[in-house]
Parts: sequence; structure tokens; C-alpha cells
Amino acid sequence: MAGCCSTKDEFLPDESFQSWANYVQALRETGMRLKDRIAARSMDDTEINEVRARSGHEMKRNLSWWDLIWFGIGAVIGAGIFVLTGEEARNAAGPAVILSFVVSGVSSMLSVFCYTEFAVEIPVAGGSFAYLRVELGDFVAFIAAGNILLEYVVSCAAVARSWTSYFATLLNHQPDDFRIHIASLSPDYSRLDPIAVAVIVAICLAAVFSTKATSRFNYVSSIIHLAIIVFIVAAGLSRASLKNLSDFMPFGARGLFSASAVLFFAYVGFDAVSTMA
Repeated sequence: MAGCCSTKDEFLPDESFQSWANYVQALRETGMRLKDRIAARSMDDTEINEVRARSGHEMKRNLSWWDLIWFGIGAVIGAGIFVLTGEEARNAAGPAVILSFVVSGVSSMLSVFCYTEFAVEIPVAGGSFAYLRVELGDFVAFIAAGNILLEYVVSCAAVARSWTSYFATLLNHQPDDFRIHIASLSPDYSRLDPIAVAVIVAICLAAVFSTKATSRFNYVSSIIHLAIIVFIVAAGLSRASLKNLSDFMPFGARGLFSASAVLFFAYVGFDAVSTMA
């Protein structure tokens, strides 16, 4: 049991907690410390060496460039093709769908170039948080870290929730037939989705069990999905009609950029790819 217990100095190593006088002094300096933290910036060497050394253990590198490429493609296919197409179509109907893909694709490409540059210069697992600590400071990095966590929670929830819709369609049911309605909650949040929760838990356990095996499953399924998408596009073009190109933006520029903003949601994969790299 002795090895499981910690002393006060081990549990509260900071000098501010060594005595009440130190603690009171630290409280008085809170404003000045916050000001310093807002303006403070990390150094490249700190992120690459000091922060990395604090973990105490090196992560085993078992993913290759092939795994990372298909990880990004899988994220885009999953969120962009199988989840967001209906939402995007409501914002920009008709040929504007193509334009919104182009707009979101260009903005995403520029973001990817930035991520690539940072990942090469600062090759650490902190990802966007580490890059912002160096370039813009701790305060901006702190705000961005909260946004990144929210981004992953929302994207994973959206993909898992869409799984219920596909499952219901397969069984010739409505998606809400498999969801639990809670009347006391807000109408927009009153449908609990136990199937989505089960899917997230299953995927999480699979990823924890073996990153490499999960990656293999991802790129095999992504290749199959990509082949199906190419077939659908080719088959659709054979039946395409030029009269559908008569009105490119039925909802104007506002609808185009609204749809592009929704589509950009599908490109969160490059943040994960740079972090994993």
C-alpha cells in the first residue's frame, strides 16, 4: 500500500501550495499570472522536447503513411458522403451542390497546407493545440482546444446517429422507431439514440484493442466505399441531363456558402491525421 500513497509534496508540488502564506500570495498574483498566460507563447524546443519528455514513455509507431492517408479519406467519406449530403442538399439544391463541394474543398485544401506545414515543423502529438501555443500563445490554444474537443464529439455523434438511420432503413423502419423519446427534454434533443451509443462504444473498444487492426479495417472498408461511389458517379453521369444545369444557385450566394460551411464539417479528418502523424 505504501507504493499507492502520495505525500503532500508529490500531490501538490507547486510552491504555491507549500504554505498558507504562499497560497495567499499566489491569489494576489492571479491577475498578473493570467495576463502573462494570455500573452505567453511556447517555444518549438519546449513542445518538441520538454513537453514530450513529461509523458515518460514513447508511443509505439505502428502506422504508416498508407494508414494515415486512408484514415483521412475514411473520415471524409463517412461524414461527407454518408452523413452530410442530405443536410447540404437542403441548403443548396440542384447544381449548387457541386459548387458547394468546390468551395468547401478549396478552403479545406488551404487548411490542409497549413496543417502540413505545422506538422513538419512541430512533429508532436499535441496537434493544433501545440501549433497554436507556439504561434499565437497559450490563451488562443486553450480556446482552440475546447473547440477541437467539441468538434470531435459532434462529428462522432453525427456519424454514429446516422448509423441508426441506415439501420432503420435496412429494416424498413423510421429512425425514430429505434430512439427513445423523452418528452421532458427540448424537442430538438428529446430523441435519445442507444444504437449510436453502442456503435461509439464498440468502435472505441476496437481502437483501444489494436490501432493497427482498426486501421486495416478502415482502409479496406474505405476502398470498398470509394469503389461504390465511383460506380454510382459513373452510372449517374450516363443518365445525366444538361437541362439540370439551368439554375446553379437557386438560393443565391447565401445558400451556397451555408452548404459549404456544412460540408467543411466533413474535413475534420486532417486534424486527426496531423495529430496521428
